[in-house]
Amino acid sequence: MGHNKAIFEINTRVFLKRFKIEGREATIADIPESYWSALSQKGIGYIWLMGIWETSDAIIAKCCFESGLIQSYSRALKDWTREDVIGSPYAITRYSVNQNIGSVKDLETLRETLHRNGLQLLLDFIPNHFSAATPYLDSKPEVFLQCSEERFREDPHTIFKHGTETIKYFAHGRDPFFPAWTDTVQVNYCSYEARKFMKERLNEIAGLCDGVRCDMAMLPLNNVFQNTWGGLLTENGFSSPISEFWFDAITEVKNNYPGFLFIAEAYWDLEWKLQQLGFDYTYDKKLYDRLKHDKVTSIMGHLHADMEFQAKTVRFIENHDEERAMHAFGKDKSLVSALLILTIPGITLLHEGQFEGKKIKLPVQLGREPQEFSNQLLYELYGKLLKLCDSEIIHQGEWFLMEPITSWPGNYRFEDILAYEWRFHEHHLLIVINYASQISQCRLQLNLEGYDENFALKDLWSGIEYRRSSEDARREGLYIELAPWHFHMFLY
Repeated sequence: MGHNKAIFEINTRVFLKRFKIEGREATIADIPESYWSALSQKGIGYIWLMGIWETSDAIIAKCCFESGLIQSYSRALKDWTREDVIGSPYAITRYSVNQNIGSVKDLETLRETLHRNGLQLLLDFIPNHFSAATPYLDSKPEVFLQCSEERFREDPHTIFKHGTETIKYFAHGRDPFFPAWTDTVQVNYCSYEARKFMKERLNEIAGLCDGVRCDMAMLPLNNVFQNTWGGLLTENGFSSPISEFWFDAITEVKNNYPGFLFIAEAYWDLEWKLQQLGFDYTYDKKLYDRLKHDKVTSIMGHLHADMEFQAKTVRFIENHDEERAMHAFGKDKSLVSALLILTIPGITLLHEGQFEGKKIKLPVQLGREPQEFSNQLLYELYGKLLKLCDSEIIHQGEWFLMEPITSWPGNYRFEDILAYEWRFHEHHLLIVINYASQISQCRLQLNLEGYDENFALKDLWSGIEYRRSSEDARREGLYIELAPWHFHMFLY
């Protein structure tokens, strides 16, 4: 099963600031088609416009100036002002296009432009919560997790009071391992009305795009929701539903929109469960952590996972939740890590600014980014890498993980080498990576049945062609020596 075309994430609200339009702010309608065409030519298949939905200014002053957030703003943007704080794009009032970004018509036109350039549009779906300022609190209170006044007095951080004449108490959205997000209100997944409402929203979104990235997709799972809110649910007479929301919702949407893509931001070893409930792809945060911190043996162990699972994972080395790859990995390690995630089964998530080597992670509440030096060399290397990885053999071929062996007794540097190959018809693409800060050597035993006495390996990255003895490579293994954080892409 081949590697799919990559996803490219854009922080829409910040990105639009780059376009200078006289007399007004830029909208998605002002992004030139040439920008999308250039991304398509790099091998990108999906554009994720992160943060296009309507938010409320009403809760910014109350919720977006906590000490931890202020520190994150100062780290990212030294000269930030209160006007730069525009609130979280994950605390939405409703699934309407933010008027500062454009209109529904602009979004429909943009989607047509993307399709014309061989690209598909992904948008956010935030299942767990809405903004604490959503008008649905008044028009659809049954959708949200309501509480008693006593609960509010016991835990005013998690519970909040809403209304003036008629007072109601609601829970803020939360992850069970962290304090509640005070700018949000929790959707009640034990409520039939809430599930129906959220399925309706998903069907509406599916009419506007080609897929959704579902924020914190584990939280609506029955057991997770029950473990997070059990006491409140029991008090209000709610019990856990028999079916899973995701199975019902994904089945319904795909019946209405065949081919619609569901991507889960997922953690806590729940990725496989979410795939079984219908998600096309789930985040692979474990690979990210292993690439960042671990040795090759750990990465190899991860890549031994069942192919059915791996083919449905999202591989990344940065996104809006993680540190910039240039900061976390450095140039050499980030480039070979990018090669890896672009050439193993699954789908790659790339982040706007990654190619240029941006180093500063921007808090999602900020609407302005700092000026950063663009690393032209890295940009050119990414361009070359993406072009090489956008190939038929990778997109349609069959993938095989290889086991490097020592090149002589006592040499353990082979343990720093990752090797695998794609096979498509008679073509083989062998990728060998020295994922270490020292020179490493190994041998690789190749299947050379039917090859001539001598065979050629062309390194697509360097352009150098090597001729080797088929018998020697078959008997002893192909000898490899690589400098730190270097790699080969051998076509043979």
